[in-house]
Amino acid sequence: MGLKIAIPSETAANEKRVAISPDTIKKLTQLDCTVTVQSGAGAHAAYTDDAFKDAGGKIAKTYADTVKGADIILKVQAPNAEELKNTPKGALLIAMLAPFVNDYILAKCASAGIDAFSMEFVPRISRAQSMDVLSSQSNLAGYKSVLDAAECYPHAFPMMMTAAGTIPPAKVFIMGAGVAGLQAIATARRLGAVVSATDVRPAAKEQVESLGASFIAVEDDEFKQAETAGGYAKEMSDAYKKKQAELVEKHIAKQDIVITTALIPGRPAPKLVTADMVKSMKPGSVVVDLAVETGGNCELSKAGEVVVKHDVSIVGHLNVPSRLAADASALYAKNLLNFLNLIIDKESKALKIDWEDDIIKGVCMVKDGAIVHPNFSGAKTAKPKAAEKKAPAADKAKKETKPATKKTSSPPKKTATKKTTTTKKAPAKTKAKES
Repeated sequence: MGLKIAIPSETAANEKRVAISPDTIKKLTQLDCTVTVQSGAGAHAAYTDDAFKDAGGKIAKTYADTVKGADIILKVQAPNAEELKNTPKGALLIAMLAPFVNDYILAKCASAGIDAFSMEFVPRISRAQSMDVLSSQSNLAGYKSVLDAAECYPHAFPMMMTAAGTIPPAKVFIMGAGVAGLQAIATARRLGAVVSATDVRPAAKEQVESLGASFIAVEDDEFKQAETAGGYAKEMSDAYKKKQAELVEKHIAKQDIVITTALIPGRPAPKLVTADMVKSMKPGSVVVDLAVETGGNCELSKAGEVVVKHDVSIVGHLNVPSRLAADASALYAKNLLNFLNLIIDKESKALKIDWEDDIIKGVCMVKDGAIVHPNFSGAKTAKPKAAEKKAPAADKAKKETKPATKKTSSPPKKTATKKTTTTKKAPAKTKAKES
């Protein structure tokens, strides 16, 4: 018998995704894994219980039944406190735990003896691209943001020439040319809009222009040196920020739609669109704020609402990838499958975790009852010997996707200790815990 993998239903608000698909169940059963899915877990993502069973999965009624005896638990978002109580000790929890926001989750996992990996901390290295959940989910968010804008915009996107007159094309401005921003540019262009975009990284200019959009930035000497060797943005001077803000303010006044995508891991989203900028836009214009869950890029946006201020619609939908639950689930499940292929030995069909691997060090939050990730290892755990000072309250914010921001998920530097791997035997009547 191979590893037992459990996929419970999601309980977080506004969450419609599921951490498995019928296709990935088939691949996992080929590794002799037993896959148990909670009944109804895929209902909002167009996956029925029958589809999971036909793929080789088992169906359980409750969370407790689903995770009973599980070696690995796959989720989209972090389990709540009640679910953690019913999670078997020694299990490996893999999800987007959002520890900057869910400040309880790591300490709870440590005290419960649950090892925890947080997938949004996958490092941005070449061999980890297929496991990058932030990119797969942000790609869909960028696409959906344009559709949400089109829903509120009282005009057509493309130019139309008719016998009754000509309809001008919509002017769309994308703030932030990361994964979400680039997909928003491509989608708006496909709909026939005239698109412009801005970003603080010089390298973004070529990416933006390759998609047929114009690039808006103060391109002085400071801008040309505003990128690190790793491709991340440097902090700009106050003088540059002022010049860039003045340029953006003038540009926004001429736009029909503004889509903002700027996020900073572990910190509130930067304010890019002020109330005065919104007021300068034409009646009927639209602002879509993809950063609304971490404070918002627009001063007037409200989380979970579409509000109208100064005759401008400001869209603040929550969990935008979940609004495309079927595709978001399929991509996320494939990210997880690629990650599981890294930690499951194909010959022994058991867990074999290389704790010195850069990807593992990037995502590992809790191991053997202690919080081990360098960004959170100061958090207080239930064990006296592992107890440290509490993490600062300022660290409470959700990690998201902006390539232009500072990297917070970088793996810790290697020490002089020997490289070790941990192998977990497939469970029989009792279950062994990897060290």
